[in-house]
Amino acid sequence: MITLDERIARTQRLLRRLEDDQPYLRVRLSALGPEHRQDASAYADRVRAEAEAELQRLLTERGTPYDWSLPQPAD
Repeated sequence: MITLDERIARTQRLLRRLEDDQPYLRVRLSALGPEHRQDASAYADRVRAEAEAELQRLLTERGTPYDWSLPQPAD
């Protein structure tokens, strides 16, 4: 199982790669028609938004005290 810190690092790398690829994506999309360009751009935006949301969720989960995230036996 991947640790929480590894998942955070992977998500941060994905976001960094998406940001670094932005100028190249525009060049690749320029060869497409307007409809395909819009669809591909919207997909890239959704992937970025989902990765940002996942990173926020993971960072929040890491900030939660460890004892609270484990199931506790009933009294």
